[in-house]
Amino acid sequence: MTVTAPRNSLTIVDNRTGKSYEVPIEYGSINTMELRKAKVSEEDFGLLGYDPGYLNTASCKSRITYIDGDKGILRYRGYPIEQLAEKSTFLETAYLLIKGELPDKERLAVWTYNIRHNTMTHANMTKFMDGFRYDAHPMGILVGTIGALSTFYPDAKDISNEESRKLQVRRMIGKIPTLAAMSFRHSMGFPYVLPDDDLSYSGNFLSMMFKMTELHYKPNPVLEKALDVLFILHADHEQNCSASAVRAVGSSGVDPFSAIAAGCAALYGPLHGGANEAVIQMLIKIGSLDKVPEFIKSVKAGEGRLMGFGHRVYKNYDPRAKIIKDIAFQVFEETGRNPMLDIALELERIALEDDYFVSRKLYPNVDFYSGLIYQAMGFPLDMFPVLFAIGRVPGWLSQWIEQVKDGEQKISRPRQIYLGQEKRDYIPMEQRPKNRLDEEKFGICRL
Repeated sequence: MTVTAPRNSLTIVDNRTGKSYEVPIEYGSINTMELRKAKVSEEDFGLLGYDPGYLNTASCKSRITYIDGDKGILRYRGYPIEQLAEKSTFLETAYLLIKGELPDKERLAVWTYNIRHNTMTHANMTKFMDGFRYDAHPMGILVGTIGALSTFYPDAKDISNEESRKLQVRRMIGKIPTLAAMSFRHSMGFPYVLPDDDLSYSGNFLSMMFKMTELHYKPNPVLEKALDVLFILHADHEQNCSASAVRAVGSSGVDPFSAIAAGCAALYGPLHGGANEAVIQMLIKIGSLDKVPEFIKSVKAGEGRLMGFGHRVYKNYDPRAKIIKDIAFQVFEETGRNPMLDIALELERIALEDDYFVSRKLYPNVDFYSGLIYQAMGFPLDMFPVLFAIGRVPGWLSQWIEQVKDGEQKISRPRQIYLGQEKRDYIPMEQRPKNRLDEEKFGICRL
């Protein structure tokens, strides 16, 4: 008996024509362009893959971040997030994401120096910032000011030049905390604070945020460390909405500042960067421990959502959430215990024991405790997505660089399945029928 060796391919039979097609399998995936071979006739365009939200479509090959959602694994360049959060710093992690390897002592010193000496913004940026309304959302300001950096640094358009890319990386990582702090102080009506290169990356950000009349701002070391770890946890997360936005916009060959601004715009959305703010709003709405059972009952009845639980990728406990939970207790020892923490702990206890949530794999995610920490540190709710953006910039940049250097990548241009009208001839105005039903159905206002 002859045994045929298994082939690393997929055989597809088109029942419309009876033809079969052999599609190669590589890295557990198929190239969907192979589907185009399946045609009813020579004039047929060929099959498309339909995947709203890209639930099962890989847009790139990447060596940056690995996630196993079922096992609750997150690694940057192969290093477990737990080890980086415990032993690394944000700037060292940023180096790892951008360069691919951890730096030695000398390289880290040079990297840190270059970042710290790119924290200042052009003097005209303050005029640009002052042009926003006093009540403008800090994240909206950040989107605009990062995009404006492309006009301050036109050399960034030379994306094929490696030395230019290195310079823009240093500029972007260095200036993002400065712009973020300026957006906050603009909304508060406070004067802007210049960067202090004698402080750490996170300490400098806290200084630019909260320094008032003191000559030298000394950040609380516990809060400084907590913020640094939070930045590490947010540094990258594979092909999420904002990273995909950076890649999609970057695929046009645009400068990195414009691509990063697109990432910020994606992060601005409440389903992405605004999730931890939604957790705080939920905890405020619950109000007290005794109302938790009633709230849980309403969630089960479909009358609300348990914010901060569940994740598009993780079907297990988000590894970042475990780290953040420990940080929360450290921060509250310095700032005082937030009464909402008890509500959060009770929600977590119920969700991890109740079959309703366990069967749906609704485990705490990174947003569940991060908002409580930010609030305890004195950050207003509308700054939460801005803090997310600061941490995410190295990841966005590493994704952008990887795409620029990837010869297989092309300008992003998804296909669509057209369901609209067939060809119609233009009807002169006087011959068009009046359709009152459409006016009422679509709420059309007659002028």
